[in-house]
Amino acid sequence: MKRNKMLSVLLAVLLISTFVVGCGKKASENTTEPTTAPTAATAEATTAPTEAATTALTGGGSNIIYIITPSHSNPFFKTEAEAAEAKAKELGYDVKVVSHDDDATKQAELFDTAISEKAAAIICDNAGSDATVAAVQKARDNNIPTFLIDREINETGVAISQIVANNYQGAKAVAEVFVEAMGEKGKYAELLGKESDTNAGVRSSAFHEVIDQYTDLEMVAQQTANWDQTEAYSKMETILQTNPDITGVICGNDTMAMGAAAAIKAAGLTGVAIIGVDGSDDVRDEIKAGNITATALQQAALIAQMSVEQADAYLKNGTTGLDEKQLVDCIVITKDNADKLSAFTYTE
Repeated sequence: MKRNKMLSVLLAVLLISTFVVGCGKKASENTTEPTTAPTAATAEATTAPTEAATTALTGGGSNIIYIITPSHSNPFFKTEAEAAEAKAKELGYDVKVVSHDDDATKQAELFDTAISEKAAAIICDNAGSDATVAAVQKARDNNIPTFLIDREINETGVAISQIVANNYQGAKAVAEVFVEAMGEKGKYAELLGKESDTNAGVRSSAFHEVIDQYTDLEMVAQQTANWDQTEAYSKMETILQTNPDITGVICGNDTMAMGAAAAIKAAGLTGVAIIGVDGSDDVRDEIKAGNITATALQQAALIAQMSVEQADAYLKNGTTGLDEKQLVDCIVITKDNADKLSAFTYTE
């Protein structure tokens, strides 16, 4: 009898202990569960790799900074290459400046050369938002950091910095000038940039976000001129043959705006509103002459200098101290302030 009573007491204690442990475990689990579902912003912040969170790259071993851009026949790319080169030399680096000519295969070969020469870092205005990812990753796998300028890639956590002009802000701002110049009505055409370049889509979308609010503005033609002046001239000639009454042209960059303006002048038309994006000295002069209405200055020299300064800081300290993606605002250039622009640099 006494033995049965003792067994009953032990069983009761065991059951109570099990209950307490079970409740304690459940309470602990409840404290770690989120009270609300994570927002998209939270998810992005916790899953997207950041420059500060990754293991620092120390460079290939040489003192060479490679600067890889599109063709220097375009003054924008020439300016950024020269600005980056000057800053790198000022900071004590050896420099190699090369062009991929917007050819992703050639760009990959140039990255391979930079890797074989053990570059300290690579500055690149890339040849395609998707096509460039593998090249940048290969450099990273070889301990060489890449700093992208002007054009983003469709991947984060591969390049150290992606420093680009705020194309959305700039295109919207210059589109507002276009609408005013058009008197909020009339027919216009659009010349688009290279489809593989994310900037082309961003600028076009921003243009239309402003212009499409005005129902009396009608787009009668939209063609790709691939950032090229000669192609823009040819496309504009064709557009004018079927739409001689257009009073405006929106262009994804200044080079195409120059081509469009030349074609319009050759056709004997005047008073046509034309806008571009870049802020070249050629377009500045056409704005002052009244042949082009406005452009959005991308601060190419400033962005290029920033990339080299960040490369230097990263190689010395293991971090830039900044976010990977960085936007630099554009400045609208019209007749009123054209004199303050020179070599993609705006001086107050």
